[in-house]
Amino acid sequence: MTQNLTILGSTGTIGINTLDVVARHPDRYRVFALTGHGQIDALAGQCRQFLPQYAVVPDQERAARLADLLTGLDIRILTGVSGLEQVAADPAVDSVMCAIVGAAGLAPALAAARAGKRILLANKETLVMAGHLFMQAVADGGATLLPIDSEHNAIFQSLPANYSGEPHRSGVRRIWLTASGGPFRNRPVEELPAVTPEEACAHPNWVMGRKISVDSATMMNKGLEVIEARWLFDVAAEQIEVVIHPQSVIHSMVDYLDGSVIAELGNPDMRTPIAHALAWPERIASGVSPLDLVGKNLTFEQPDLQRFPCLALAFEALAEGGMFATALNAANEEAVAAFLDRQIRFDQIASVNAEVMRCAARTPARDLDDLIEADRQARRQAGERIQLLSRPT
Repeated sequence: MTQNLTILGSTGTIGINTLDVVARHPDRYRVFALTGHGQIDALAGQCRQFLPQYAVVPDQERAARLADLLTGLDIRILTGVSGLEQVAADPAVDSVMCAIVGAAGLAPALAAARAGKRILLANKETLVMAGHLFMQAVADGGATLLPIDSEHNAIFQSLPANYSGEPHRSGVRRIWLTASGGPFRNRPVEELPAVTPEEACAHPNWVMGRKISVDSATMMNKGLEVIEARWLFDVAAEQIEVVIHPQSVIHSMVDYLDGSVIAELGNPDMRTPIAHALAWPERIASGVSPLDLVGKNLTFEQPDLQRFPCLALAFEALAEGGMFATALNAANEEAVAAFLDRQIRFDQIASVNAEVMRCAARTPARDLDDLIEADRQARRQAGERIQLLSRPT
């Protein structure tokens, strides 16, 4: 039976890889909607190839440009958050790939959850910002939630098939999230203030967008994944450990009470978790080369929190609760953007994040409006701090 698929963020790395897998199985998947932000030419090319019923862009100006590029094709063009929510919740849609980067992906992901869709979640900020609210929406809407991050997908595959969020009853002792360590794993700490955006975006193993590449370099991505894992698998912070595994062959592991450790291994290619989630519980070809372990040395290290203070901040946010994770995520988005724009140094990303996070409310959000306001305040505070740091001395 053919699945109708909406891809939120189709012009990003996850979206492109999703379409690569979909193109290998035209009998299984039909693209219902594609959405993009700034890469209108790329979005138009995807629309011409996959002929979705809908395309969504941020505003009328980009909608007019896209319409010109799609002249003669019967594709409806929608705009803004309402357009994203519409194509995420449409009754004709079976599955939604949530791959919009950052806080902008929260509203359509919630719409998909409330509509009971099969959600392929690549937007970690949805759970970091709104873990309780989002998981409640998934439960209330009867949605199916499948993680796309390679680490969380690996954990999903390594847990019992009937796992229901009670780790002890399933014999789970702890979860190990593996991390590559990024491009600066061995760079002397005193040299980190001088690293450039180009160096930070040069990930040794994965091909990713600029924002997530910087998050990998600071290990904030791993910190966000710790918070995400807490909500996805209903485990306590003390049951989540991070280990640096530079080869990125073991994508994560589950340690059981009987001494067994079950891991998912594979070449570092996002098409593997995408194909797994698209076809689950079946398996389909992803286009990824088979793993050859002969001659490979797999090594593991403890993360150095002096080198990676953003990882420590994420554990602190998880322990404090309240709005700490929401504020941390918002501050980090602003700080990374400022670093990429050469307004602040690489090491100042962590200092902006820490200052903003510790001003956050200690009470949890009651609804989406609370989250939006907390996110807005944290971005304002981050902007003020960035402005001070970027002034010439």
